[in-house]
Amino acid sequence: MSSYTADAVPRHLLHEVKLYDNSSEREMYDNLGNIFAIIQTIEHLERAYIKDSVTAKEYEGACEKLIAQYKAAYNLVQSDINDDIAGFMKQYRLLCPAAKRRIEIGVPATVEYGGDRSDDGGNNAKHVAATVSLFITVMDSLSMDMKAVDEIYPNMSDLMSNLNKLNNLPPDFEAKVKVREWL
Repeated sequence: MSSYTADAVPRHLLHEVKLYDNSSEREMYDNLGNIFAIIQTIEHLERAYIKDSVTAKEYEGACEKLIAQYKAAYNLVQSDINDDIAGFMKQYRLLCPAAKRRIEIGVPATVEYGGDRSDDGGNNAKHVAATVSLFITVMDSLSMDMKAVDEIYPNMSDLMSNLNKLNNLPPDFEAKVKVREWL
């Protein structure tokens, strides 16, 4: 085993390597680093949820926050990378399939597939009313030619979440499948 001291290393190898030449490049690399970290964190969160190391409630809150952070960070560098998440992950050699899927779908697994429904507490009627209300809201939005994702997505996400809260609906219920496809 050999150890190197500053005297043993050739002088031409000791110069500082700069990643950026100005403050805008520095900010871009900081933002890319944030995206990298968020993707890694989502991957670990997904694995922790699968192993039941976090509760559904903790998972859902953290996942929604991380997805929002990813979207905000991505918007800051979108013009610099001109890639989607798959391209970014390939370029920076990230192997995070669970995070990639979660970011592409844009909602936590508890919303996509249904979460912990063991604590209903007799709220089924409340969930049915909320679900019907959201269906009507989404249908009205579409009939008024609202087609922007930021206008429709929040209600669609809430609709999927409410559909999953209904205990008497099977996972392959047609409405659940269709809304999941739209997300």
